[in-house]
Amino acid sequence: MNYAYLIACADDSLYAGWTNDLRRRLAAHNDGSGSKYTRARRPVKFVYAEAFATKEEAQKREYEMKKMRRSERLSLVRAGERRANMAALLSYINTEDAEQRRILNDGKEGHADGGRVQ
Repeated sequence: MNYAYLIACADDSLYAGWTNDLRRRLAAHNDGSGSKYTRARRPVKFVYAEAFATKEEAQKREYEMKKMRRSERLSLVRAGERRANMAALLSYINTEDAEQRRILNDGKEGHADGGRVQ
């Protein structure tokens, strides 16, 4: 499955992209290995996604979303929030990514020894 998606960035901007793995892509955006645009605007979370059978269809929709005005993108997000299946999927993916970041950071932050766990 391929997806065109919108991400909400920490600066309140909306980024459009495509992927064949939503979890992996969200993790990449949040660890800084995603796009240059989102690298400086972390943390990010998915707010909208559409599924497509082919990569080409997802890329075409991504292109359309990139050309949209902010108001049009926000309309997509609001419409997606009303669809229970999309809301559940995005909530699951966003929660899973936050939990993975917490696990990765557990024991590394706030230690005087530079993050090493004794």
